[in-house]
Amino acid sequence: MFRPLFVFIGTRYTRAKRRNHFVSFISLTSMIGLALGVIVMIVVLSVMNGFDHEMRTRVLGMVPHATIESGEPISNWQGLADKVRQNRQVTAVAPFTQMQGLLTNNGKVSKVLLNAIDPALERQVSIIDKFMLQGKLDDLEPGSFGIVIGDKAAAKLGAAIGDKLTFVAPEVTVTPAGMFPRMKRFTVVGIFHVGAGEIDGYLGVTNLQDLGKLHRWKPDQVQGLRLKFDDLFQAPRTAWNIAQQLGEDHYYARDWTRTHGNLYQAIRMEKAMIGLLLLLIVAVAAFNIISTLVMVVNDKKSDIAILRTLGATPRTIMATFMVQGTVIGVVGTLIGAVLGIFAALNVSAAISALEGLIGHKFLNADVYFIDYLPSQVQSQDVLMVCAAALVLSFLATLYPAWRAARTQPAEALRYE
Repeated sequence: MFRPLFVFIGTRYTRAKRRNHFVSFISLTSMIGLALGVIVMIVVLSVMNGFDHEMRTRVLGMVPHATIESGEPISNWQGLADKVRQNRQVTAVAPFTQMQGLLTNNGKVSKVLLNAIDPALERQVSIIDKFMLQGKLDDLEPGSFGIVIGDKAAAKLGAAIGDKLTFVAPEVTVTPAGMFPRMKRFTVVGIFHVGAGEIDGYLGVTNLQDLGKLHRWKPDQVQGLRLKFDDLFQAPRTAWNIAQQLGEDHYYARDWTRTHGNLYQAIRMEKAMIGLLLLLIVAVAAFNIISTLVMVVNDKKSDIAILRTLGATPRTIMATFMVQGTVIGVVGTLIGAVLGIFAALNVSAAISALEGLIGHKFLNADVYFIDYLPSQVQSQDVLMVCAAALVLSFLATLYPAWRAARTQPAEALRYE
C-alpha cells in the first residue's frame, strides 16, 4: 500500500530499535505518562459526573423543585393545584405541610423535619417510594399517626417497624399547671434509605391530615404545594411567574436553588477546576515528547543528512518527526482512553470493596451529601480529554521537527 515518504520513515523510526536505549526509555515513559494523565482525567471527570447525577436524581428528587406557599394555611388547595397545572412546564403538583421538632425513643433524641404528604400524589413529585427498605407510603393512613423515617434516624433512635416515637413540637401548651411542650406519639410504619445523610438522618414523612391536626388546622388546610418541573433548571423563574399569576400578595415561591443550589454550583465549579488542573498533568506528559524527539533528532542527524542529500526537502524532514511524535501521542492517548473508561466504570465497585476490606468509609454521610462514590462516564468528556491530549501531543512535535528540518547535511556528516 502506498504511503508518503515521511509517514513511512516516521513510523519506521517509532518501531525500530534505536542505538541509544536511553532515548527509547524516554519515549516509553512519555507514552506511559500521557496514558496515565488521560486515565486520571477520565476517572476524575466521571466521578464528578456521578456526583452531579446523584445530586440531580437523588437529592433533588427528594427535595421540592419548587413550592408555592402562603403566609396562612391554604384551604382550597385542590383549586389552587388546578391553576398551577395549567403551566406547561409543571409536570406534577402535590400538597405538603412541614413542622420541625424532635423525635425521642427510650431516651434517645434526634432532630427531625416532618413532611406531611398525600401518599397517592407524593409519588408524582418525589422518588422516596423507590428507596423504601421496609414498609410503604400507603401505610401512612389518615388518623393512624404513622411515620416513615430514614435508616440513619432509625439507627440513631434504635427504632424499628412498629415502634412508638414521641414527636416534640417547638410549641408549648398553656395549662393552669403551667406551660408544657406539645407532644404526639407516632408509629414507625416504614424506613427508607436514599444514600444522602442529610435526608436519611433528619427527614420524617407522615400523613397530611395527621400533621394538620398537630397544627390545629382544618382537615383540608395545607402549608403549600410542591411542584415538579420538566426541567428543574427552569424552576426558579417558572415558580416565580406562577406565584405572580396567583397573586403576589397572597402567595410566594421557593425553589431548590435556595436550599441546595450552592452545593450543586460547587460540584459544577469543582469539575471545571479539577479538569483544568488535571489537564496540566496531561500537558506535562505530552511535552515530554519534546525531549524525546530532541534526543531522537540528535541521534538521527546522519540519517537526516543522507535524506537531504537524496533530495528530501526540509518540509519532508519536519513531517517525518511530526509523524513520529504524533504516533507516540496517539498510542498513549488510546491506551489511556481504554484503561480510563474501564477504571471509571469499575471505580465505584472497587472503592466499595476497599471500604469493606479495611472497614472504613471514605465518604461519611454526615459530611458529604451521599455515602458512596458514584461514577458516570460521559462520551463528551472522553472525547474532550482525548482531543486535548492529541492536540498537546501534536504541538509538542513542532519544535523538535523544526530543528530537524534545519539540520545542514555538511555539518551533520563532518565527523562521520
